[in-house]
Amino acid sequence: MTKKTARRLRAAVTLLACLLLVGTLLFLFWGKRVARMLYPRRYDEYVEYYADKYSLDPLLLYAFIRTESNFVPTAQSDVGARGLMQITEETFDWIKSNIAPDEPLTFADLDDPETSIRFGTYFVSYCLLRYNDDIPTAAAAYHSGWGTVDDLLANARYTADGHTLTAFPYPNMRAYVRKIGSAYRAYQRLYAAG
Repeated sequence: MTKKTARRLRAAVTLLACLLLVGTLLFLFWGKRVARMLYPRRYDEYVEYYADKYSLDPLLLYAFIRTESNFVPTAQSDVGARGLMQITEETFDWIKSNIAPDEPLTFADLDDPETSIRFGTYFVSYCLLRYNDDIPTAAAAYHSGWGTVDDLLANARYTADGHTLTAFPYPNMRAYVRKIGSAYRAYQRLYAAG
């Protein structure tokens, strides 16, 4: 190797090291900001209020909202679910009968962020209560319904205790449970105190 080649190689290595250092510093500075843009906390007044009312971690609610609607309040699914927390009309009617029987709310009111978060938070809390605070099983029930989850819990292939799922045999359910878990872990990393 000639001296000229050696100098060029040292210069290239030095430049590469500098670029890596600058890149690392930029990532450390901007990485968390970019990640928080991907995992926002919107409608925090409602999320915090209803999370407190139903004794839930607000970060879990953000994970549900991000997964369900990506924070679009007027989102509507192919199966007719609507709002930030993508509640179906049948589920809306059931929740309304439990928490707002005398209020003049209609299914269309789920386009209102507060109503959607209020009803969705109740439903998440109910699923968690029904399934022993097991987030994956509660998420499966939120997505696929209690009947589906209860049928799976009756089959020893999918549960060790009859109360929580250890396997999710349906691809959409499995993907949904993974998304909720992944989003919740991301919110915890980005926003958890300490």
